[in-house]
Amino acid sequence: MTEDDDLVSRVLARDQRAGARMITLIENDAPGAASRLAELFPHTGRAAVIGVTGPPGAGKSTLVEGMVRAWRDRGRTVGVLAVDPSSPFTGGAILGDRIRMASLTGDPGVYVRSMASRAHLGGLAEATPAAVRVLDAMGMDVIVVETVGVGQSEIAIAGTADCTVLVTMPGAGDGIQAMKAGVLEIGDVFVVNKADREGALRTRRELNAMLRMQDRTPRPVVLLTKADMGDGVEQVVRQVEEFLDTRRGSGQLQKRRLRHLEREALELIGAQARRRTLATLDQATIDELSEALWERRQDPATVAARALAALQWADNDC
Repeated sequence: MTEDDDLVSRVLARDQRAGARMITLIENDAPGAASRLAELFPHTGRAAVIGVTGPPGAGKSTLVEGMVRAWRDRGRTVGVLAVDPSSPFTGGAILGDRIRMASLTGDPGVYVRSMASRAHLGGLAEATPAAVRVLDAMGMDVIVVETVGVGQSEIAIAGTADCTVLVTMPGAGDGIQAMKAGVLEIGDVFVVNKADREGALRTRRELNAMLRMQDRTPRPVVLLTKADMGDGVEQVVRQVEEFLDTRRGSGQLQKRRLRHLEREALELIGAQARRRTLATLDQATIDELSEALWERRQDPATVAARALAALQWADNDC
């Protein structure tokens, strides 16, 4: 028997080492990872999933660390998935968030995992939703997902989290304006961190003004924090829990989670279709399609349709 033979039972027994191994298998798309994840699925759906996003330098990791401590004071177990940017040259990542949260790693009720984005868009790694599911199956009460920190493009977290906390800081200026058409619309709780800096109140006013322009009831609150000092962090946690309680009571939380699962399934259909297409097409067909593009006889949409037609889906065990 190998170490991986009883992986599912060990994850369900809250073995953090087994959870780490399971996430690694998922990230590497290893044989057997999908079937094990399917076994875990009936044991999920209980954890509160909190997304934390915002521009670089806003202090997301410091805020997350404080939030984790607040939940631990309440007796909750917490998992943290910190997504770090990957190098465009090596594919590796510095995994700095895990270093910054090193003080949490000695607590058996906390599990911190860094994930490289591997050039996946939207501020998350492709394997993030599956990794959330592993931590959920491990019995974590709260799972915090901290995104890369690239600003407007980080809307993918809204398709994973039960509640999204958007963190900014005084003096963001143009950054806040850029949020208006992007992540500003997916935040459920807003935080102006580093509130001891000049311009904190002005930044809060600007955010409130933008939120008043949106048709959202109730309107999200904007909180001030000094996460490095611990100031305001407890209020953020209370606001997150109040948001979840309200959504749970109205049935909106359950509907949001169903939409997340539907979106994930559709994305996986697209990813699997792409992999199967590339694996099935022979080199002669690829060359023919490339030639049609090069000579501008056919546009990319027509070439894509031809590639899909060449697969003969019905004859390929679909």
